[in-house]
Amino acid sequence: MVFRKMPDDLLGRIRTLHDVTVADPRRADELPRFREALHDADGLIGSSFRLDAEVLARSPRLQVISSISVGVDNYDLAYLKQRGITLCHTPGVLTETTADTVFALIIAASRRLVELSNHVRDGQWTRNIGEDLFGWDVHGKTLGVLGFGRIGQAVARRAALGFGMPVVFHDPFDVQVPASLAGHAVRASFDEVLARSDIVALTLPLSDETRGLMDAKAFASMKAGAIFVNGSRGAIVREDALVDALDSGHLRAAALDVFAVEPLAQDSPLRTHPKVTPFPHIGSATHETRRAMAELATDNLLRVLDGDTAISAFDLSKA
Repeated sequence: MVFRKMPDDLLGRIRTLHDVTVADPRRADELPRFREALHDADGLIGSSFRLDAEVLARSPRLQVISSISVGVDNYDLAYLKQRGITLCHTPGVLTETTADTVFALIIAASRRLVELSNHVRDGQWTRNIGEDLFGWDVHGKTLGVLGFGRIGQAVARRAALGFGMPVVFHDPFDVQVPASLAGHAVRASFDEVLARSDIVALTLPLSDETRGLMDAKAFASMKAGAIFVNGSRGAIVREDALVDALDSGHLRAAALDVFAVEPLAQDSPLRTHPKVTPFPHIGSATHETRRAMAELATDNLLRVLDGDTAISAFDLSKA
């Protein structure tokens, strides 16, 4: 079963080998067909829909879920492990694109790009801008990276090698500093990263350990006047605490590509906050990258259903 729109040629590849039902459970008119088809599904491919134990229990024949995403927080990992169901995802192919987005957030917040663009669009640019609209330099500032996996390292390369930014990072795992960043990126404790950084970029996966990690205490530990950037998962951040830190003036600005609830609610203070640059979860949203993700997910699905090993199966032993 395909539960997210896919390129026609990739859908055709699956259809040449298997009976296929296409149903997007996020659409009310397609949800009944999705639920009905679960009973006979050997494989699922899609993304952006929560598949918990209650949903998966409807699918007794299920062998594999191929997620068109790198994050796996939409899936009940303990249940999949218990059932022996293979979970595939798409790491690697979106690393550079997502890092581009995170660094775009850093620059946008620091130089107030969206705010100043709207200043022009709204017809307010009638003279040279004054200090009240000046931004802040990015080059030379200390960047703190929370989460030093593929994406975190790619952001660090852009910062250190492209903008001359010292990088301090924290990661719960024993990751090694790649040769390209030797002398440019230094491991530090979580508290040290917060205290030393002019800009803190979040590139951690969502887990029980990271949910709500950035709370009032964490924001208070950041350097006064620092900028906070989130390009990972919204639920890692206590959004009320972030708003408080911005309102108090402790934080200078925030740039966010992800939110605890998406799409962002119309009444969320983050939507219109003058110190927030919000993006609509576009981390991997380029034509090239989304195509590469769908291709890898298709390959994963077909290999597992053919009795072969997936190219990129998620390690459920960590669940």
